[in-house]
Amino acid sequence: MRFDLDPLPYEFTALEPYMSARTLNFHYNKHHAGYLKKLESAIRNTRWAGLALEEIVRQADDLDVFRNAAQTWNHTLFWSSMCAPDVHEASPGGTLMQCIERDLGGLDEFRKSFSEVASGEFGSGWAWLVADTEGRLRVRSTSDADNPMRDSQFPILTLDVWEHAYYLDYQNDRGKYIEAFLDHLVNWPFAQRNLDAFLSTTVRPSSRFATSR
Repeated sequence: MRFDLDPLPYEFTALEPYMSARTLNFHYNKHHAGYLKKLESAIRNTRWAGLALEEIVRQADDLDVFRNAAQTWNHTLFWSSMCAPDVHEASPGGTLMQCIERDLGGLDEFRKSFSEVASGEFGSGWAWLVADTEGRLRVRSTSDADNPMRDSQFPILTLDVWEHAYYLDYQNDRGKYIEAFLDHLVNWPFAQRNLDAFLSTTVRPSSRFATSR
């Protein structure tokens, strides 16, 4: 199976000044595209070649296949987890806010927990807002390419905390990058659509996330 590099849901300049066009271009066209190219090479003429990307992420027992599949999938979610600052909403609403209050102690506590797991992930990895099989929200991190679907959790949104995601803009100040994401870039409507899609399915967890468009 040939996988396509999904287009970004915005222009390369759309996230400035909190994420530069230089960073976004480098990250998308070098790192994300690179994982996809390596994945296609790794699965050629293997039993993984006929599977959808999310199924490879869930099932792959070959480390090289898994890493490149997960990094491809993770990045696609990451781009849509952000929106341009001029359309950014300061807080979620609807069922997402209700679930954040019920499960995470409110928006301030969510921000604190998310910042802690994002800054506390040693080395490379990801910070996540996920739903578990009972529909409860959780904040967690994963190392390297790991993905919560491997633990039967549904990703709602994610933040890339690999150094290449922020070094050109923030140098080694990961905390400032995390703050910029939460204050100016996080795409709450996208997260809401993901939660709604999850809560409406009878088979959990589904790995199909919403489109930001």
